[in-house]
Amino acid sequence: MPRYKLVVEYDGTPFTGWQHQTNGLSVQQAVEDAIARFAGETVRIHCAGRTDSGVHATHQVVHVDLAKEWRPDTVRDATNAHLKPAPVAIISAQLVPETFNARISAIKRHYVYRILNRRSPPTLDISRVWHVAWHLDAAAMHEAAQTLIGKHDFTTFRAAECQANSPIRTLDRLDVERIGDEIRIYASARSFLHHQVRSMTGTLERVGAGRWSAEDVRAALEARERSRCGPMAPSTGLYLIGVDYPD
Repeated sequence: MPRYKLVVEYDGTPFTGWQHQTNGLSVQQAVEDAIARFAGETVRIHCAGRTDSGVHATHQVVHVDLAKEWRPDTVRDATNAHLKPAPVAIISAQLVPETFNARISAIKRHYVYRILNRRSPPTLDISRVWHVAWHLDAAAMHEAAQTLIGKHDFTTFRAAECQANSPIRTLDRLDVERIGDEIRIYASARSFLHHQVRSMTGTLERVGAGRWSAEDVRAALEARERSRCGPMAPSTGLYLIGVDYPD
């Protein structure tokens, strides 16, 4: 069966998350239903990384097997036609070998977290940023973030319901920068624990607000206790922005 790799963009606001849920429409269901309507067959798609309710993506990657071989641009355009008016779009489609697996083949995942740091609330970016009205020191946040780089036991930054076999992860990048009124936190790793990026972001916000130091972050990491984590940042500011694969 022909296998296709799709790059998917979506606003996660109206969805229950990526994965099928019984309490509402998921991104996965929206895309599968759209493909089924044009291809005339029931399909199941597989993604590089599941996202929670309210989390967005500019570069989610999925693979899907179809009974018939279609031109990749037909798969893209026909799926998009059936996705309307849902805030989901197929950015690209390409034929790939059957050995390609969107999740297993991935070697690195990239996220960005957006914080709007000003007194006035967002208007155009409602549900797309975390609004923090008090001033945050982005330089201090970046310095503290570097204590988390490398291979660690990230139990402190792991959701209680996380189903990963191990809390050990290698964090390759955690950079913080300010662009005008916006603070962006970039995180890259082969894989992340459930709620890890949002948990790290909430902890770094405490540093930016002057309530925690870089040493406090290090101590929280080394404690390996969920109760030592700062408050978890909301889902609204988180975006999956890239997935890397071997050449």
